[in-house]
Amino acid sequence: MRLVRLASIFFTVVIAAPASALDKVSFATNWRAQVEHGGFYQAVVDGTYKSYGLDVNIQQGGPQINARLLLAAGRVDFAMGANTIQMFEAVQQKVPVVTVASMFQIDPVIFMSHPGEGLDRFEDLPKATAFVANDMLVSVWIWLKQAYGFRDDKVKPYGFNSAPFIADRKSIQQGFLTSEPYAIERQGGFKPNVFLLPDYGYDSYSTTIEARADTIASNPDLVQRFVDASIIGWYNYIYGDNAAANAVIKRDNPEMTDGQIAYSLAKIKERGIVDSGDALTLGVGVMTDARMKSFFDKMAKAGVVPDNLDYKRGYTLQFIGKKVGMDLRPKQ
Repeated sequence: MRLVRLASIFFTVVIAAPASALDKVSFATNWRAQVEHGGFYQAVVDGTYKSYGLDVNIQQGGPQINARLLLAAGRVDFAMGANTIQMFEAVQQKVPVVTVASMFQIDPVIFMSHPGEGLDRFEDLPKATAFVANDMLVSVWIWLKQAYGFRDDKVKPYGFNSAPFIADRKSIQQGFLTSEPYAIERQGGFKPNVFLLPDYGYDSYSTTIEARADTIASNPDLVQRFVDASIIGWYNYIYGDNAAANAVIKRDNPEMTDGQIAYSLAKIKERGIVDSGDALTLGVGVMTDARMKSFFDKMAKAGVVPDNLDYKRGYTLQFIGKKVGMDLRPKQ
């Protein structure tokens, strides 16, 4: 009888004990909610983050929000980086943040041109009027001048309004593979030529995860769980049922339409933006020293960054390349 009572008490204690609390995590994106953030939203809505012991709050970005500064100031736990050049800048400025994963193997940055106007090949583009935003002028444009002969006297400011490009048939405009061509087709009534800069040697990583250096040192398990769950979120988003994630994206960003979502996702899959290259053997999110060196050497040669920059301080391979989630990829 005593054994039965003890067993009953033990069972009661176990049942009454609260479940382990989830670690609350805040993640700042670099723009308003969109397909390019889909894997993170997927990991929230399908419970992947929760299964890794995380309660993740996604804080969407915008034109007046700097995710990296929020991260450096300790106001969020993780932030989304746009590209590797930004990582180099963080090292130069001694900002204590480190890139721990790259969800995009291919940076979707592009130029567009009007078809049939003598601008149908990449080598034709330097002669065109170029609508370029300020952030590109101090980064990618410098490399384009050194590598392909683009010229400053051809530049006109791009304020994220495509009307000047649509009106000037002898012009080109920067953009992203996943968004601007769709907008041009709808607004301009024509399908633009699209030149994906990675096809011409621009091998930056994109849509990265950044963490503070002190978080990596003091709580590497938290970083690993966030990275792993985000990777799985991206596999499920591009290969599984993403309807719930897309609904939340539209809720957070009412300007996002079903048509834009379908177009963006199709381009991500078509060009292997997330799952290609090294990701095919090492898993989504992977980065390599060789790829980092290749990109750094190009940017240093062009004068985008100092050639003596200790760029390796800006990233770590500690949390990626572990083949997490690769079983979720459809079998060929």
